Amino acid sequence: MATVFHSLVTVEEALELVDKSLGDLKPLGTEKIPVTRALGRTLAENVLAHTSAPPFDRSTVDGYAVKASDTYTASEETPVILEVVGKAVVGVPFEGDVVEGKCVEIATGAVVPRGANAVVMVEFTKKLADGKILVYRPVSPNENIAQTGSDVSAGDTVLRKGTVITPREIAVLTSVGLKEVVVYRKVRAAVFSTGDEIIESGAALPIGKIYDVNGPTLTAMMQELGAEVDFMGILPDDYGLMVAKIGEALRSGYDIVVTSGSTSAGFGDIVYRIFRELSGGKVLVHGLRVKPGKPTALAVAGGKLLVGLPGFPLSAMMVFQKLVKPIVETLSGINPKTTRTVKARLALRVEAGKGKLEMIPVQIINTEKEVVAYPLLGQSGSTHILSIADGILEAPENREFFDEGEEVEIGLLSERIRPPELVVIGSHCPGVDLLLDEMNIADVKVVNVGSVAGWHAVKSGEADIAGTHLLDEKTGVYNAYMLERLGLKGKAVLVRGYGRRIGFVTQKGNPKGLQTFEDLLRGDVMMVNRVKGSGIRTFIDIKLAEIGVKDPVKHIRGYDYEVRTHTGVAAAVAQGRADVGITLEAVARQQDLEFIPLAEELYDFAVPKQRLTKKTVEKFIQTLSNKTFQEKLKQTLPGYRPLTETGTVVEG
Repeated sequence: MATVFHSLVTVEEALELVDKSLGDLKPLGTEKIPVTRALGRTLAENVLAHTSAPPFDRSTVDGYAVKASDTYTASEETPVILEVVGKAVVGVPFEGDVVEGKCVEIATGAVVPRGANAVVMVEFTKKLADGKILVYRPVSPNENIAQTGSDVSAGDTVLRKGTVITPREIAVLTSVGLKEVVVYRKVRAAVFSTGDEIIESGAALPIGKIYDVNGPTLTAMMQELGAEVDFMGILPDDYGLMVAKIGEALRSGYDIVVTSGSTSAGFGDIVYRIFRELSGGKVLVHGLRVKPGKPTALAVAGGKLLVGLPGFPLSAMMVFQKLVKPIVETLSGINPKTTRTVKARLALRVEAGKGKLEMIPVQIINTEKEVVAYPLLGQSGSTHILSIADGILEAPENREFFDEGEEVEIGLLSERIRPPELVVIGSHCPGVDLLLDEMNIADVKVVNVGSVAGWHAVKSGEADIAGTHLLDEKTGVYNAYMLERLGLKGKAVLVRGYGRRIGFVTQKGNPKGLQTFEDLLRGDVMMVNRVKGSGIRTFIDIKLAEIGVKDPVKHIRGYDYEVRTHTGVAAAVAQGRADVGITLEAVARQQDLEFIPLAEELYDFAVPKQRLTKKTVEKFIQTLSNKTFQEKLKQTLPGYRPLTETGTVVEG
């Protein structure tokens, strides 16, 4: 008697049945492997940088390391004269300070000496006979320098759990000093072809026989997903032999056994009966509500999955893509992403091209109205940029710039890119990283561009959430004043975040006895500053104004030595390039540096009103409000403190 299909189910229902039968569909486990063998594997935990990249301030050109302020008056008609006091080459730093009127000859890649904050290209200088040079062009602070940690700072999260490792991730992992990495265990799979009519490709083809397409194809599709797969050959329609061979595969430790053919409801429907016997009657699916692909069977035996795919190659491949692929990806820790290319509006003006084909990495943000591309501008040696880039904007040779708001064509780096579930733009904060880990959502886009840019991203609709810690110099109040200043009253709200302690950071023991802002005026003190637009920079400028410092560049050594992150400040002090900076207590403790408290700042979150009902935004705020997270925040990050209003709307 012919077997008929049992109740047909949808693909979604089939996935739910597998999930329930396996006891939650989740990664199979983890293992630690060498980075050199990690290609194609999926990260099982966040990766933190062991070292900064670059590990020291280095010159990006051949030239002379100078104090930028010494060159401000330089021109072709009135060159500046500087005395050359030494030389820095790759691997051999110059020992000593660069002071006013002096400079150091430096090679590309060499350590920038203490006291220097810019490099003049050799093309804009002329060497004199008396050990001096003429400088014909001014340079600005940080020009032609790749700063310590400007790509990645020690302790930064450089790659997130769930990332599939490609060659660009290998570059990131090795650039920050990692030798091994924790990845999800590979799915082990066995593939069989079935049917008396099937023969191996390449053999003579008698009448009535067909070549085995499914075996090699399904094996390759499994391999493409990162599975460790073995093709077990072709099985004839012999019930006893098939039970023995498939049962042997189950006992050999394979996580999934895939067959193709012999699944149609009828006299030849052997696979269904074999699955029923091997699983003890636990056949989950016998027929899918899809076309093509109806004759599909699923069963679970001993915690292992049995998949019977149709014999027709197109049907087998379609069902594999719709059903088997998401199962294998989930077991492997992979978050599937869609394939697409996009046109986007450029968020910022970018100078590019100018006689050369230039490729600019971008991050892509999807707003309700359009796609927005944020250029990732950094040093040519940056690897971290590649790890967060979504696509490439190509500037042809005849281009001078791309204007802000211009529509551009983006070539995607990966066909797996899809719109993120949550977009966070604004000031970098380790507390945000902790919160996002606690949320455990698949796709989050984090763009660290500073508090001010975060507010503007909220205004333009590009951000779901913006992290901010901006102090109003008039009122001494954090963040709330920006709603009025940017015309966002009624359009955005301010959600209370948490307090975080900031202060001076010095070498252990505070060897120069630094306690107050007046100490920054001492001639023996070199500071490291934050970039304009950051919350810390605003705080510093307010405090300097309070003690009457009107021209800090002139009166404070290192005021124009700017870094973009909290960890960059700590790195500058830890390496002795600066004596003091202002950063988070959590970062200072992480780097084992001395911390002198100055203030507690409010780190809040600006949210467009219309995004408050977005599920991931709701989850973000709920997690922020959660007492378990708040306790974890206190325990994990020294100097962080939840407040009575944390997680509530306080303005707007």
